[in-house]
Amino acid sequence: MRIGELSERTGIPRRMLRYYEETGMLIPDRCANGYRNYGEGSVDKALQIRGLLDTGMPTRVIRQVLPCLKQPGDIHVYDATPETLHLLERELDGMTERIATMSRNRDAIARYIETVHLAQEASA
Repeated sequence: MRIGELSERTGIPRRMLRYYEETGMLIPDRCANGYRNYGEGSVDKALQIRGLLDTGMPTRVIRQVLPCLKQPGDIHVYDATPETLHLLERELDGMTERIATMSRNRDAIARYIETVHLAQEASA
C-alpha cells in the first residue's frame, strides 16, 4: 500500500510516517518508480510506534525495542544486552513516574470539578 493508504488506515499523518522511515523504525519497500510500498504489517508497526511515542519513549529506545515487538501483545526475546535492559528499565521507571504524576493531576482536576458542581448546586 502507498503512504496515503497507510496514513488513512492508521490515522498517522504522512509526514510522521516519513519521520518513522527516516529514523529507521518503519522500512517500506520501494517500487520501480521510487514510491514507498508498505506491507500489511506496517499498519500494526506504525500503530505500535505511535503508541510507544505517546508514552514518552524516545525514538532511540523505540528503535532498539521494536524488533522484539512483532505485533501488539506479542513480545519476542532476543539476545538483549545489559545496556538495552538498563535503558528499558530506566524508561519503565520514567513511565511509572509520569503515570503517577498524571494520576495525581487527574484526581486533583476531578476534585476541582466536583467542588465546582457542588458549589453551583448549592447556589441554585
